[in-house]
Amino acid sequence: IIALIGVLGACMFFADGMITPAISVLSAVEGLELAAPVLKPLVLPISLGVLLALFLTQYKGTNLVGVFFGPIMVLWFGTLGVLGLNGILQNPAILAALNPFYAIHFFTIAPWLAFLALGGVVLCVTGAEALYADMGHFGGFPIRLAWYGLVLPTLVLNYFGQGALILSNTAAATNPFYLLAPEWMLYPLILLATVATVIASQAVITGAFSLSRQALQLGYLPRMRVEHTSVSHEGQIYMPRINWGLMLAVMALVIGFGSSANLGAAYGIAVTGNMVATSLLAGVVFHNIWGWSKLRTGLLVAMFLTVDGAFFIANLLKIPDGGWVPLAIGVIFFTLMITWKAGRNLLITRLKVDSMALNPFIDAISAHPPSRVPGTAIFLTANLDGVPPALLHNLKHNKVLHERIVLLTARFLDIPHAPEAERIKVEVLPYNFYKVVVSYGFKDETNLPRDLKLCNEKGLMLDAMDTSFFMGKEILIPTKNTEMALWRKKIFIGLFRSAETITNQFHLPPNRVVELGSQLTF
Repeated sequence: IIALIGVLGACMFFADGMITPAISVLSAVEGLELAAPVLKPLVLPISLGVLLALFLTQYKGTNLVGVFFGPIMVLWFGTLGVLGLNGILQNPAILAALNPFYAIHFFTIAPWLAFLALGGVVLCVTGAEALYADMGHFGGFPIRLAWYGLVLPTLVLNYFGQGALILSNTAAATNPFYLLAPEWMLYPLILLATVATVIASQAVITGAFSLSRQALQLGYLPRMRVEHTSVSHEGQIYMPRINWGLMLAVMALVIGFGSSANLGAAYGIAVTGNMVATSLLAGVVFHNIWGWSKLRTGLLVAMFLTVDGAFFIANLLKIPDGGWVPLAIGVIFFTLMITWKAGRNLLITRLKVDSMALNPFIDAISAHPPSRVPGTAIFLTANLDGVPPALLHNLKHNKVLHERIVLLTARFLDIPHAPEAERIKVEVLPYNFYKVVVSYGFKDETNLPRDLKLCNEKGLMLDAMDTSFFMGKEILIPTKNTEMALWRKKIFIGLFRSAETITNQFHLPPNRVVELGSQLTF
């Protein structure tokens, strides 16, 4: 259940990651309509151009331009605070909204209208659902410091300023943000807003990279290329497939919805769905990891879910107006991730059932030894108790074995980083056979050549120059049975064929890799 909640939350975050760049950049560029109505036809192409440039430069990472992000965002939030404070000073009566009596009174006299208002109010807190997503890039303390020290105070000032403006002039409700600014400031503010939304979109995109990598290493996504964009920060990565997929989805959303107002309905469901999943998973952390009592955990989670659940249910009313989009995205991603996980487990089970037991195999070749050739052969396998198909194929066709045979499996743990003491485990078997288990956390870099050097400390001396990596390449043929629906099998096989090679995932030297293929009914 916990895993399913996590997968659902991840799926809603992917939907969020598609909608955030679209609505953010669109809303910023739409300021041109206010500055010069004649420029309205240019809003869509300018937004598409900005987004295209954003995604095309992802492969470079943020090292070069990242130094400007901080000052720009300080300027942005400082501007928000000043504009908001000026609006408040024009009509200080807005500060009465600090009194929760008015919110309660609103629900008392017009409960249905107040409930509907939650669907719009939630747009004031969008972005909060993604605060955790860049933990791998920045860490917890810098995020908390920036949030409480700058972001939250200036946002509150700006929203109160917008409220004050609308109290003074209800016509300003069409675009209270830009109308807070003096006329001379419109164009500079539009430029600053566009740059700020690009940076905000960057944070969501890098968050999607981090989340995808973790899902990959937990077995919920097929292998994909992961490129490191920083030599000093292991968490800063770039995933081409995720990047291009997000780009196409964002472009489609911008063209399909056409305005930030239309995207608002879709945005609310993605954000609040993510928040509900996060609150549930936070409860698991509070109780299982932090050791809180069930009562303490239940009270805090109930408080969060009361707010998050109300926002989520209110936004469900927007399904006919575009709210179906994030739900559809979530269902698609959920189906793909669960199908990949189930299919992968089914395939591993099938390979285990079909494989020959290892110990009898070693006994057999000890009794009738084949020719041995110099060097070490490392066979990647998910089943250390069986003979890898690649080993059998190599022996059958080449009639030889290497001097040393290493059966290697990579084990992924449900923790961020595997303890260094447990990184490598070596078991010595008869006839120069070895079992090696390499453990990784879901945030660890999977680099086998680097980690196999630790085998030297365990008594297994490996020389990179005389070591070859052997792996099986299965061609799956779907069959009808009760283990998995045929349509899901076809999805799994499609994902299986599109998966990145193990060579890239584990940083294996291509000139040292041998693939041996076989057909397998599935």
